[in-house]
Amino acid sequence: MPRISPLALAGAALIGGLWLAERVRPLRRQTHDTSTRQVRNVALGLGAMAVVSAIEMPLLTQLAKDNLRARRGLVQVLPLPRPLQVIVGVAAMDYAYYWWHIATHRVPFLWQLHRVHHIDPDMDMTTALRFHAADMVVSLPFHVAQVVLAGADPRILLAHRRFFNASVLFHHSNLRLPGRWDERLSLVFTTPRMHGVHHSKVPQEMNSNWSSGLSLWDRLHGTLRRTPQDEIDIGVADRASLADLSLGNSLTAPFRATPQPLPPGNVSLR
Repeated sequence: MPRISPLALAGAALIGGLWLAERVRPLRRQTHDTSTRQVRNVALGLGAMAVVSAIEMPLLTQLAKDNLRARRGLVQVLPLPRPLQVIVGVAAMDYAYYWWHIATHRVPFLWQLHRVHHIDPDMDMTTALRFHAADMVVSLPFHVAQVVLAGADPRILLAHRRFFNASVLFHHSNLRLPGRWDERLSLVFTTPRMHGVHHSKVPQEMNSNWSSGLSLWDRLHGTLRRTPQDEIDIGVADRASLADLSLGNSLTAPFRATPQPLPPGNVSLR
C-alpha cells in the first residue's frame, strides 16, 4: 500500500477544513447556485492544473536546478544562510507575482484570459481553481523570468509553490474569520476580506489589493483598499459576464472580443 506523505495529508486537511469552514462561517451571501458554480470551477481548474503539471513545473524545476548549478539569480549571489535564502527567494517570487497580477488586468490580451477567473459571480475556495488552461500557457514566460531572476533553486521553487497555492485557496475562500483575525492576519498575508475587494465589479476596487501571498506589496505601493464585505458586488461589470459563466463559453471567451464595460453607476447584473 503506497505511503501518504505528511504534506499530502496536510494539504488534504487544508482543503477539507476550508471547504467546511466557509460553510459554517460564510463571509458573503452567495447569490448563485453553489453546486453548479463549483463543478464548473473545478472543471476549468483541472484543465489549468494539467498544463501546470505537464509543462510548467517540469520546465521550472529544470531552470531551478540550473540556477543552483550556475549560481544564477538574486538568491544565489547573496551571501545568506540557507533559511534566509529560502525566505528571500519566496518573497522575491511573491513580489514578482504582484506585478504580473497587475499586468493581467492592464494588458488587454492578458485580461481576456484572466477575465475568466473574475467573472465568477460569487467567491469561495473553488474560485481559486477557475483559470483558463491557455492562461497557464501564456504565463509561462513570466514564470521563467520569475524563477531565473529570483535565483530560485528546487527547494525555493517548491516552498514558493506550496505557499502560493495555500494562500490562493485561503484568500479566495468565503470564510469569515472570528473576531479581528482577518484584520490581524492581513498585516502579513492576503486574507479573504482583502481579496474580496479585488473581485468587486467596481473598477476602483478591482484595481487594488493585488497581493497574492504577502500583503506587504499592497502596503508598499499604496494599493491596499478596505471595503465592507456587504457592499461588494462580486464579478465583472460587462454585459457578457453572466452569459460567459457556462463551461463552454468560459473556454471560448478569451478568443472573442472583450465585452465593453457597463457605464459607471450600472454595474450590477444580478
